[in-house]
Parts: sequence; C-alpha cells; structure tokens
Amino acid sequence: EKGRWKILNIKEQIEKYIPYNEQEASDKELILEYINTFDDVLTRENKMCHFTASNWIVNKDRTKVLMIYHNIYKSWAWVGGHSDGENNLLQVAIKEAKEETGIKNVKPILDDIYSLEIVTVNGHIKRGKYVASHVHLNLTYLLEADEKEEITIKEDENSGVKWVPIGEILNESNEEWIKENVYSKIIEKMKKDGI
Repeated sequence: EKGRWKILNIKEQIEKYIPYNEQEASDKELILEYINTFDDVLTRENKMCHFTASNWIVNKDRTKVLMIYHNIYKSWAWVGGHSDGENNLLQVAIKEAKEETGIKNVKPILDDIYSLEIVTVNGHIKRGKYVASHVHLNLTYLLEADEKEEITIKEDENSGVKWVPIGEILNESNEEWIKENVYSKIIEKMKKDGI
C-alpha cells in the first residue's frame, strides 16, 4: 500500500482533466491504467513508467518560451523533471523551472494540468550508469516568468538556457515526436484559449 494514498491526488486531477485531442485521450486512459496497475509510478523505482512534470514557461507578453539545451536529448527543449515521490506535480514543475534555468520568480498561469502526454525515453547513460528505455507519464503546466530576469544553466543537465520566440520553437527542437505532438499542440491550445 505504500505510495497508494500519494497517487490518489494525481489520479483525481487526471480523471477530471478534459483531453484536448486524440493523443491526450489515449494517453490519459493509459496513464490511469498504469496508476491502477502499479503503486510506485511516482518514483524512478518503477523502471518502466513514472511521473514527470514539464513546464511551458512563457514571458509576460506570451510571445516567447524559456527553453534549455538538454544534454541527454541533445536538443532545445522545455523544462521539467521527475516527481521522485512528490505528489504535487505543479510544485515539481516550479522547482524544476528554478533549478534548470536559474530563474527565481516563476508563477503558474493556471494551477491545473495544461497538457498531458506519455513521452518515450530512449536508453541512455546518466551519472555513469545505463538507464533502460522507459516512458514518462508527463503532466505539463503553464507558467510565467520575467524575461529580464537572469538565467543560468544547470551544468549536469543542460548546456544552454534561452527565451525562444514561439514562432521559432519548432525550428529549435530536433525531437520530432515532441515537436509534432506536444509543442505544436500547446501552441495551438494557447491560441484557442486566448492565453
């Protein structure tokens, strides 16, 4: 039963979440299935699937997104990280935003999940150890930060941090699936929502 109560909060949020498209409807169903099957999806102890939180950090004008050059994926990417047992994924998102970009003031535009996706992660070396291919059960949050604030890299994870104009994001990233299914979706959704 360890960890069961912790996941209930997330399960409830995911159940309430209204999928934006077919990808989200399909992924939502599978994420809920994983929650019902495993009691350790909040930690990396589950080597097959575990929760992560990602950020779509926009400036006040909503014209740019804060991105990092991710050392493992070798691409400009959104910011995020593993829940590592924490069941408030919005707090995880905010903590990761600060750690990975050096930004001090970041606030949620909405407290709710903004995007939901199962992201595949290819096997890779992390801190000298091989990590097998697995999936991230990812919840994305919409945050805002001031682009005048100082930004710094987090050396063990990224080698660049910059504000990218929204119209250029798809050219900056070289992760095809993420570009087509996640970044494009979030950009489109923000336009529709008038954010």
